[in-house]
Amino acid sequence: MSDEYQAMIEGLAQEYNMQAARLRETYGSLNELTATSRSEDGMVTVTIGSRGQVRNIEFDPRVYRKLSPSELSHSIMELIGKGTAEIAERTQELMAPLLPEGLPYEELFGDGVDFASFLPQPIDLPPKGEV
Repeated sequence: MSDEYQAMIEGLAQEYNMQAARLRETYGSLNELTATSRSEDGMVTVTIGSRGQVRNIEFDPRVYRKLSPSELSHSIMELIGKGTAEIAERTQELMAPLLPEGLPYEELFGDGVDFASFLPQPIDLPPKGEV
């Protein structure tokens, strides 16, 4: 193998290793994301995990005297929405440097994107005898 070819292979391997390390680091950071939202009155606190799961809901002991059940439910749902939006924003910030230049995040991970869009599409074959 020529020295030039060997240097090219080593350079590609080094670049691959750097990119793989960045991906591992980003993946670790994504898994550690949490967002905590607190209601304006301080009665309800909700913590959302990295995949949008509700990890914790805390109530001020006075919440049952101050809020009706429907107000409490509304507050919880609002805080879940805020927390998941924050997680989505922070996920986008972490992923953006890893995406190819010019490819918007939304095209890969936005609303309406599903896994099937990344799969190979079926080939339409002509009916037998029509070639």
